[in-house]
Amino acid sequence: MESYIIETPVASLIFIFTLITSIYAFSHQDVLVKFMLHPYSVSRGQRVYTLITSGLIHKDWMHLFFNMFTFSFFGFQLEKILVSISSWGHVQFALIYFMSLILSDIGTMVKQKNNYNYHSLGASGAICGVLFSAILFQPTSYIGVFFIPIPAVVFGPLFLFYCIWAAKAGGRDGVNHDAHFYGALVGVALTIVLYPQVIGHFFNAVGQLVA
Repeated sequence: MESYIIETPVASLIFIFTLITSIYAFSHQDVLVKFMLHPYSVSRGQRVYTLITSGLIHKDWMHLFFNMFTFSFFGFQLEKILVSISSWGHVQFALIYFMSLILSDIGTMVKQKNNYNYHSLGASGAICGVLFSAILFQPTSYIGVFFIPIPAVVFGPLFLFYCIWAAKAGGRDGVNHDAHFYGALVGVALTIVLYPQVIGHFFNAVGQLVA
């Protein structure tokens, strides 16, 4: 644990703090309600802080476990990668995470700005940003989907197409697929802005995979 805190302090702090606030909110409904994203209010200049606090809470244990499990695989890994190539790596990781968290709600804000009863919560948008940033650096790595290993470069497009399809289906499963989609795009865009050379690295790695 000590090595994680030393090598990846930002990811460690996000992981620990999200666990604490989520578990606390499970038994404190007032905190859960206060922290949830409410597009109706935010679009009217109220409760703007929920663009961030909504990523610190989760619906239930399964929601929390799935997000933190994914983050543990890619968040710490991405921070290590960024630190290995830049002295600003820790700051860049924080930027990717929190910008993905905030900007992932663009689609939701547009769609639900007049829906007073709509609320959203969870760190999925930020985690998708981190995941897709990591895919740019390691496109030939494998991601387990229902215990089936899938190359990251294949998983990425499939995931985005699924998000589009599920969002158009109306989100009947109660999942904010728009946040997943936009979070992933923000993660990719920010990574390219910070490291334009990652594009060449990505295609070179993919080329070697299919050769």
